[in-house]
Amino acid sequence: MAALPILYQADGLVAINKPHGLLVHRSFIAADASEFAVQLLRDQLGQRVYPVHRLDRKTGGVLLFALTEALNSAMQQQFAEGQVHKTYLAIVRGYTPDQLDIDYPLRRDDGNGKPGTLQDAFTALKTLERAEVPVPFGKHETSRYSLVELTPATGRMHQLRKHMAHIFHPIIGDRPHGCNKQNKLFLEQFNMNTMLLHARQIQFTRPDTGEHVMIEAPFQNEFSRMLGTLFGMVEA
Repeated sequence: MAALPILYQADGLVAINKPHGLLVHRSFIAADASEFAVQLLRDQLGQRVYPVHRLDRKTGGVLLFALTEALNSAMQQQFAEGQVHKTYLAIVRGYTPDQLDIDYPLRRDDGNGKPGTLQDAFTALKTLERAEVPVPFGKHETSRYSLVELTPATGRMHQLRKHMAHIFHPIIGDRPHGCNKQNKLFLEQFNMNTMLLHARQIQFTRPDTGEHVMIEAPFQNEFSRMLGTLFGMVEA
């Protein structure tokens, strides 16, 4: 794999634009994987790195690492306490509301704590674009999609994927929470099987200096291609 794109690097913190499909670290549930962001970035920088948060394997975008244990611990505490503002963009099935607060508890399935325990989960949704494309789907002659901005106030495993499925606007390319028929349609019509969820931006205050940091990740190829195909959008 080519060098990971570095978005930010300063005083013990490094952020990359994680490719879709790349695991953050080794996992027993993905024995097929041979490359991991932690090892790739470690080799690229020539030093140990600590992922201070997680992104799903299928999600692309901003992923933050610390280069020291102390900074890793301090940043993880900020994430745990909800002090880091995260913004995601997703392409989903159907026309979503202009704005929606999704307050829907999720069952714990992250391997920590008692399985099945309900956890509070909150996501704010804002619709940025809508599109109707001349591709038949089921009994409909056209297909409708929305580009949404998602701002999670909590960080539950697969929260955005589950919340969008809960409101019947699943993220395109998501399995198992998405719509298999839509995923098949995108594969057949557009030769596209990437999950269209992108960690666009994070904002936080550095615990060591008090500096406000905002890091933004450009869209990756498949996300950009679908923005152009569905919405006629080209990223500047």
